[in-house]
Formats: sequence, structure tokens, C-alpha cells
Amino acid sequence: MHPFVILGASAFAIALLLTPLFRNALVKWGLVDAPDHVRKLHATPVPNMGGIPIAIAYAGSFVLLRLLGPNLRGTTLGNGILDSSLALQLLLASVLILAIGLLDDWLQLQPLHKIAGQTLAAMVVFASGVRITGFDGVHLPLAVSFVATIVWLLACTNAFNLIDGIDGLAAGVGLFATATTLIAALLQHNIALAAATVPLLGALIGFLRYNFNPATIFLGDSGSFLVGFLLGCFGIIWSQKSATILGMTAPLMALSVPILDAMLSIVRRFLRRKPIMRGDRGHVHHRLLERGLSQRKVVLLLYLVAGIGAGFSLLVGYPSNHYAGAIILVFCAVAWIGIQNLGYDEFEQARRLILNGGFRRALNLQLELRTFRKALDSATSTEEAWELLVAMAKQLGFLDVRWNAGGRVYRDEFSPLIHVVWSLRIPLHETDYVELTRGPGEDEAGLNVGAFVEAIRGGLTQPQFSRPAEVSKVHSAFRG
Repeated sequence: MHPFVILGASAFAIALLLTPLFRNALVKWGLVDAPDHVRKLHATPVPNMGGIPIAIAYAGSFVLLRLLGPNLRGTTLGNGILDSSLALQLLLASVLILAIGLLDDWLQLQPLHKIAGQTLAAMVVFASGVRITGFDGVHLPLAVSFVATIVWLLACTNAFNLIDGIDGLAAGVGLFATATTLIAALLQHNIALAAATVPLLGALIGFLRYNFNPATIFLGDSGSFLVGFLLGCFGIIWSQKSATILGMTAPLMALSVPILDAMLSIVRRFLRRKPIMRGDRGHVHHRLLERGLSQRKVVLLLYLVAGIGAGFSLLVGYPSNHYAGAIILVFCAVAWIGIQNLGYDEFEQARRLILNGGFRRALNLQLELRTFRKALDSATSTEEAWELLVAMAKQLGFLDVRWNAGGRVYRDEFSPLIHVVWSLRIPLHETDYVELTRGPGEDEAGLNVGAFVEAIRGGLTQPQFSRPAEVSKVHSAFRG
């Protein structure tokens, strides 16, 4: 029997038999993931920590191969013992990443603690010699290689954790990526990489039997961390043996579903000024669920997308491929169309700001307000400050401005006040204030009211403009 068959079949059998036993034990011990009906969509508590049966199945397949080794002589691999050097090379780091995931499943670690542990495991991988060294014979400096390797492994590890939001998604996408890596390894005649991927393929197939909707056990952070981390390591080995200058492009395409989802999550949260590590319901699978698709249909659709990404990655990574550049462009176009169809408001608004000049208007306003504030600080009289205030209010599209300064009222009306939509009063000292009014249809794309208020309050509360007193909070009145 071929050693590959033993590795894959034994990993499949161990996962298939061990997973339900381990699942029942977790239920008995009360180690389950309770639904919150917000991000956790399962109806009843489900045990997690699925990384343990996958890890045991993965390691157990190599143990079984060793035990059967003497009976395998005469196979196509010579002495019958497969090249398991890569699996052994990754052993310590894999144990570390599994332990971090288990602790997170059990104790709910803080994001920084998880990142620190993952970084340590990635450093162990780098020290073992698995690293991004360069592209097409061009070697990277050691420091750049170190940073690139750590970032890539952290990205893969957390990307799989982020998409593990509905039954069977992360395990199934991992299955596609593992199968793609195995095919690439066979095309490259990379026996060590093939031997490392075969048991993961078998373990994921066996585990997916219980993880597909309706799931009776989840990967948990232990499983998603382990699968993502191993696939990140395999991607590095794949790129090292690549015959093209494109290097990491093929592994990146094979992992396109989790990587793109992670990138979208980071950009979305950045645009909304929310913590990047805080979960939300904006992931790709959540968007598809909001379109009315069932969990099964969402998972199957993303399996199809993962399969398309796998096909692109194999085409790009195929030796002597003279059309790799065109393939990458087609892949990027398909990915862009898919992202557009998800209907993210954050990206649509950002696109409008950029294409319609909103970003430049907002930037220009911030610069104008800084200039305005500096001019107020330099003003030596109330009349000079009033001229600056009138010019700025007119530039920002206000209809009217009034300033009560030390008992004296200044007012300038730029347009008839028949259609006032809202007014804003900014208290300064005891009886002093500035009041502005605004009408309908004004372009407010770049208007930052808070920054304008702070510039006025900071500049006009100086002693030379009014009597010193306690500065009040800002109040706004809206009139229809």
C-alpha cells in the first residue's frame, strides 16, 4: 500500500472515530460554546475544541506509518518510509499554536495575548528554517524575511479563525486549500510537502462529517488556529519551490476566501473607527446570510469560491506558465466583482468620497480650519476676529452668523433665512455666544462641525475678545 494512502486513510479514520467520542466527552464536561444569537448563530450549546481530534488524527497517521514501515519496502518511495521531515520541523510550533487555541477556547484570552502566542509559534517556525526567503532567486534581507514570515503566518492563522462563523465553513475551506497544496506539491515533486498535507486532508474530511451543518462539534480556536497556521507554513514551502517569480501569489489565491475576509474586516473596522480585533456581523458569510441564503447554501457557495481560487492558484503556480500575469488580473477582477456584490456601505461611501472629491474637501477643510484657528490666535481686536469668523462661515455655506461679544452683538446675513434647517449656538463666556444657521441642500460632505466648533471656541474665548468666565458646553438647536 502506498504510504500516502496510509497517511490519508489513517488520519481520516482516526478523525472519523475519535471526533464523536471527544465531542461526547466535552458535552459531559460542560465545555461547550453557548449561542449569543448575534454572532454565534447555532441554536443550542455545541462543544468546540475540535482542534484536538484533528491534531491527534494528524500525528497518529505518522505514528501508524512508522509502525507499518518495515512492511512497505519496495514501494515507489524506495525504503517505504515517507519523508516526514517537514512535519517534524513544524511539530513544536504546531503544539504551541494548538495550546494557544485551547487556552482561548477555555479561558477566552485577550487579543494581545493570542497575538503574542501566535507570534512565538511563528518565530519557532522561522528558526526551524521555514521562512519567506525571496522570489525567483532574489533573496530578501534576514530582517525583511523575518517580518514577512511572521506577518504571513499571523494573517493565515487569524484569517481562518475569523471565517469560522458558521457550520463547516472554516473546515471546508481548509480542506480545499489543503487539497490544492497537495496537488501543487505533487506537481513540484516535493515529497516532504505532500507528506505533510496528506494527513491534514484526511483529518479534515473525517472531522467535517460532524462539523457540517447542523454541526455537532466546532473547530474552536484550537482547530481554526491549527489549520490556518499549518496551511500558512505549507504555503511558504510551496512558494520556496515555485518556479515562477510570483512566489506567494499561488498560496495566497488558494487561501483567498479567508484572507480576503480578514482584509475586508480590517479595512471595514478601520473606516468605522472600531477596534480591529473586536468581532462583528460584517463578515462575508454574514452578508450572504442577510441576503436570505441558508447556512448550508452560504457554505456551499463559499466552497465554490474556494474551489475557483484553488483553480487559479494551480494555474499560476504551474511550471512554465507564460500567462500567469493575465491569470492574476482575471482573478483580481473576479474578486473585485464579488466584493462589490456584497454591498458593504463602508466601501461604497469611501469610494464616493474619493471619486466625488469628498476626501479632498474634507482634507482641505481641516487645513482651512487650522489656518482659521491660527488667524484667530493672532487677531488683536474683536473686529478683526469678526471678519475672520464671517469669512469662514460664508466659506462653509452657513446662511447667517451672530456673535455676542461682551454685550455687543455682531451679525452678518449672507442669504435670506426663509428656509433654515438647523442652527447651532456655541456658548463662549457667561453671556457670550456664536450662533450660526444653515439651510437645505448644502453640501456637507466635508463639514466637520466638531472641528469648526472647537476652532471657534478655542479662538474666541481669549481675554481680548470678551470677559473671562467659565466656558460652557456646546449646544445645538435643530429647527425644521
